[in-house]
Formats: sequence, structure tokens, C-alpha cells
Amino acid sequence: MRQTVRYLRRGSVVSLEGIDPNLTLLDHLRIDCRATGTKEGCNEGDCGACTVVLARRRGDDLVYMPVNACILLAGQVDGAEVITVDDLADGGALHPVQQAMVDHHASQCGFCTPGIVMSLFALYQDGARPVERQAIVDQLAGNLCRCTGYRPIIDAAKAACAGRPADRFCAGREARLAALAEISDSEDVFLGTEARFFAAPASLESLIALYAAHPDARLVAGATDVGLWLTKKLDDIPKLIWLGRVAGLDAIVHGDGGLVIGATVTLDQAAPALGALDPDLGEVMRRFGSTQVRSSGTVGGNIANGSPIGDLAPCLIALDSTMTLRSLAGERRMPLADFFIGYGRQNRAAGEVLTAVTVPALVEGQHFRAFKVSKRFDEDISAVMGAFRIAVADGRITGARVAFGGMAATPKRAAATERCLLGARIDDPATWEGAIDMLGSDYQPLDDMRASAAYRLATARALLEKALFEIGAAPSTLTRIIGHREARP
Repeated sequence: MRQTVRYLRRGSVVSLEGIDPNLTLLDHLRIDCRATGTKEGCNEGDCGACTVVLARRRGDDLVYMPVNACILLAGQVDGAEVITVDDLADGGALHPVQQAMVDHHASQCGFCTPGIVMSLFALYQDGARPVERQAIVDQLAGNLCRCTGYRPIIDAAKAACAGRPADRFCAGREARLAALAEISDSEDVFLGTEARFFAAPASLESLIALYAAHPDARLVAGATDVGLWLTKKLDDIPKLIWLGRVAGLDAIVHGDGGLVIGATVTLDQAAPALGALDPDLGEVMRRFGSTQVRSSGTVGGNIANGSPIGDLAPCLIALDSTMTLRSLAGERRMPLADFFIGYGRQNRAAGEVLTAVTVPALVEGQHFRAFKVSKRFDEDISAVMGAFRIAVADGRITGARVAFGGMAATPKRAAATERCLLGARIDDPATWEGAIDMLGSDYQPLDDMRASAAYRLATARALLEKALFEIGAAPSTLTRIIGHREARP
């Protein structure tokens, strides 16, 4: 068992011993490393001022991931290279991204600039060319510019990413890959005491044993939720088990019947596979938080935190997904719809760990639609999230799964509405009316700061009607301004 967290920075290995389990990467960088170019803004992963880049080995590749340092635990950088805005310049020469920001007058007050530079640095290293404007906008969705200087920032991004990446990071790629391989191992990591620790098991067996011994420990994957408990609720979490080193939990298995997605697969990694199942899933993932959130947050974490407003759970419930859980008692599977049993309560026994989610593929005659409604288009929490899988044969609805987030204490199916839809003609809106009205008996939403109960119910009805309208009543009619998908017969 290793009692240090090891990462690479500026070509040297940094070893952390005896750190507090609640220490964030931002505090470690600013206070311990005096890397003060990285700024603290919102301290909740929204503004992007704290963005740094983690470079990790993925097979033989080097992957650059922008992350919010304010809500990432310091222990989570084990095995990675940490790159901050202080590390980009090569002697007296600015990095191409930094120089483009200067040339295009893209920095005003400058507070947000370090995070913007780091997000664009990750895009620069991605190597995909040409870089379209939409890709730049998506990359910067998690970076707020308080001086409203977005146009010159986008111009700077276009200029910096016009050619192939060619900087000292590219030149030293092989040496950095070798250095990262050297600090990677299959040892369990444990820092602290039995009463207060940060642990990072390397195998599922070690994780299960550790969690059985400490069922009161907090499991953390991407920390995009737990990080806010530390920075906003000021919680103290004495026992933290990070799942990011558990071998095998980060795999996606493709099969004829769909996907098996490991619990620690990041949202960014899962997006292409989910988008291949249906275009609406791809659009949901594009709007899922920010690039920084998708780089850290995981599929399993988004489900296991039990949020009533998580975007992924309604989609996966509508697709009839199942989940796999493991403990010392063995393995069990259950429909995802049965996992959420109350606000903040899940059908998970003490010491039990979510290991994978199985997502069935659509079969002939099945149609899927998903819609997210939020106050802000990018990087915002849903007021209502609706997902629908409708099966049609001979012009009639033969099967329906309707799920919503934001409408109840948990992500929830609309069972009465589903029953009412059976037998309705997909091309005759008059036959749907009773089912759409039935949503009022399936859900009794609450008023809160995001939306009123009346708005939520009216929106849910409109989204179901929109889905049915697209599928059958007028499939060739354009119903979307953004995220348009081609009509299907």
C-alpha cells in the first residue's frame, strides 16, 4: 500500500504525504505551491477561473482534460501531470494560446483569463483541425468572462488552433508519457488514519473490502458534486474513497444489445457512445455541465448521487437501463428506475458499490426523444428534463417509457401516462390528449428558485407533446431552433 499521492509538474514528480482528505487542488496549488496564476472565483465549478489541465495516459495516448481545481480533491491528481497557467510559457516566450490572447486583445480585467487560457490550451492540444466556432464555444461554456469579451476570445482561439499543435509539450510528449508511466502502479493508496483518510484503491476487490470496513466513508468519483459540499456547505468529510484508480471501472463495452458503461467512465468519454445510440443523447451530453465538469464527472457518480435534477438518469430510465452493484455479499442487478426510492435515498445496501450501467440499444420501431429546459442554455441545472422511448407498430403506440427529472423528489417514470398512451395513434394528436393530461396525476412538482410547479407541469406536458409530434404527427416539420436532428420517417 502506497502512502503518497504522486503527480507530475514541470517535469518533476511531486509526492504528497499526510494531506487532509478534504484538501482541494486549488488550495494545494495556491497555498502549497504558490501557483497563484490559478484564480479562485465562484468556488463551485461554474465560472472556470480556476481551470487547470490534467494530462493522463490513456493507452498510448496523452489526453488533456480541463478541470475545475476548486472542487477537485488534491488526491485525485494521482498519476496525472498537472499543468497550470504558470507552466505554459517557455522561458520568455508565451505559449501560442497566450500570445493569441494578447494579439487579439482578448483579456480585459484578466481575472478570468487564466482559466480561459487553460481551456483553450486543452483544445489546442486536442489536435482536431479545423476547429469550428461551435467547438470553441462548447469548450468555453464553463468559462465566464465578466467583461463580456467573448468575441476577441473566440478570435484568439481560432488563431491559436488554426494549425497543428506545436509547442514544447508536443516536443516532450514521449518523455512525459514515460514519466507518467513511471509513477503509475497497481498499489492501493491510503493516506491518513483509520478515523480520517483519503484512499484510492487500485482494484475492485480492494475497494469492496475497504468500503465494507468503512461503510460510513464517502465514495467520490469526479467530485463535481461532493466538491461543493466542501466549498459551499463547508462539510467536513473525514473518510474519502476515490474510485478513479479502480481498474476496470472505466471501461465501455459495446455490444449488439447496447452499452455497458463502467461507473467511473467520465461524461466526456461516454458522450460519443451515448450519442451513437441516439442524436438526442448526444445533444444532452453536449449541454451537460461544462467541458471541465464532463472531464471530471462520471456516469456512475451522476446516478449514485441521487439528484432529482440529474440530466442522465431520466434518459437512462426511459431507455430501460439496468445497473450492477457489488459488495462482499456478491453482485446484484436492478432496473435503474428502481434505484431511486426517495429524496437523497437510493436502493443501495451498506458497503455496496455501483460498478456499471447497461444501456440497451433502440430496436426497430422504437423512437427516443430527450429535451432539457433550463434558464441558461449552457452549463445550467435543468428546471425540467424529459426523456421518452416510444414504440410504434402499424401506426399505433405499442410501448411507452416516459421519465422526467426536476418533477419529483427523484428521477421518476410517469406510469399512468405510459398506460394511457398505449393504443393511441401516433399520427393523431387527439388520441394523446388524455395521456398528456395524465401527467398531472403522475407528478406533483414543487415551486423553487428554478421554476414554479405550474411551469414545470405545463412544460412537461409540452415536452411529451413535442416528442409525440416529432415522432408521428409531423416528422418532417422543423420543431427545434438549436440541436436540430434530421426528421425520421
